[in-house]
Order: sequence, then structure tokens, then C-alpha cells
Amino acid sequence: MTEIAGKLIAILATSGFEQSELEVPRKRLKEAGLDVDIVAPEAGKIRGWKGTDWGDEVAVDKTLEEADPADYDALVLPGGVINPDQLRTKPEAVSFIQQVHGAGKPVAAICHGPWLLVEADLLRGRRATSYPSIRTDVENAGAQWSDEEVVADGGLITSRKPDDLDAFCDALLDALEQATKAA
Repeated sequence: MTEIAGKLIAILATSGFEQSELEVPRKRLKEAGLDVDIVAPEAGKIRGWKGTDWGDEVAVDKTLEEADPADYDALVLPGGVINPDQLRTKPEAVSFIQQVHGAGKPVAAICHGPWLLVEADLLRGRRATSYPSIRTDVENAGAQWSDEEVVADGGLITSRKPDDLDAFCDALLDALEQATKAA
């Protein structure tokens, strides 16, 4: 197994992120020895969405203004409806995603997170999955949509929902190992 400990991963989110889709990847990445920054448009804390109401707060490590995409070895985009819908209206968030992907680093989006890949124009000619309600958006962005727990294509990793988090995290860790081997 390739040594990936010490790599730095960004989780880009704002208030309204699906609680488990931020917390589970962060926990799995840290357990693998990776460093994780929560990056958000605003400083302070952001609040998750859990079930049918607001969830827990999470401290922001860096704002988008402070974070340099070149510093990160991968990017995670949690879903929830509110989170990606808010982030896709922020040019600095879209640019951050494009820069990480453009550097050949893994970008992983789950649930409604692929809305951000749509906005960043990264899905054209790719295979992807998402929460079923945004399937048409993903297809209209040029992707071949597939109803699978995880789809990895060209450095983009996508999953459908919280039930797919184990496969999503495994695919992200595998992509990091592959990127480390290739470096």
C-alpha cells in the first residue's frame, strides 16, 4: 500500500451540508493519516443539515479567500440540497474546484455535490452518478449518468447518497493512493 499519510485534503462546504457526507469522509481521511481542512466561503463555523432539521456546527479551517487550491491533494464536495446550491453561485468556489481538478488531483462529490461539478463544467464526456433528483442536470452537463454507489472517471469520484459513503470513501482513498504512485 502506498503511503498517503500527511496528504492535505480540502472539504469544501457551507451551511446546509449533509451532516454525514462531511463527517464520515473527514473521519475516514483522518484515520488514514491525512490532514483535512474544512474550507468555506465564510470564517467561523458552518452548520450541517441532518434529517429534516439543522445539525451540528463544524469549525472552518480556512476561507476560500485564504485557501490555495495548489496546497491540496484532493477535494471532497459533500451534498445536501442547500450546500451545493449555495456554493455553485460563488465564482470563487467554482474556480477552486476547477483548479484542484485541473491540477490532476482527485475531486469527490456525493449526493447533490455533483451540482458543483456541473457548474464547474467538469462532467462533459465523463461517467458520473448523483442523487437521483439531479440526474437530468448531470446528463445535461454532458455526463453519462449511472445508478451505482460510486463512479470513478478521470479523477472525478461521484456517489448517490449517504448509504454509499463507505464506497465513496474507499474510492477516494484509492484515488489518492494511485495519485501518490504516479507522482
